[in-house]
Amino acid sequence: MLTPREFDSLVERAIAAIPARYRNRLDNLTFVVEPEPPRPGLLGLYQGRPLPHRSVHDQFYLPDQITIYQGPHERCARSLAHLEELVKETVWHEIAHYFGLDEAQVRRAERRRARLKALGR
Repeated sequence: MLTPREFDSLVERAIAAIPARYRNRLDNLTFVVEPEPPRPGLLGLYQGRPLPHRSVHDQFYLPDQITIYQGPHERCARSLAHLEELVKETVWHEIAHYFGLDEAQVRRAERRRARLKALGR
């Protein structure tokens, strides 16, 4: 089990690993780490207004938030390396929601990424 600070570092590395072409488009978005989710089965949660639904005419609004849950990640992980990979996958997943993908679209994109990774691409 990692300390909260150590787990925060995993999340920071996962965010830094997002390609610049996506990371540079993250605007008015905060990342938060919590020990446990509000309901079972969640590794992360995106809350906000997805980027494609925003308008230049929108008034100021609070930042969107991505929450990463430490407890479920640690319980799912088989090793520290696996934990780091799970955190990266969760950060990607929640950022995909920020970019407007619904759950089915995110799952398809994850399967496509896994196939490409297996092929070494």
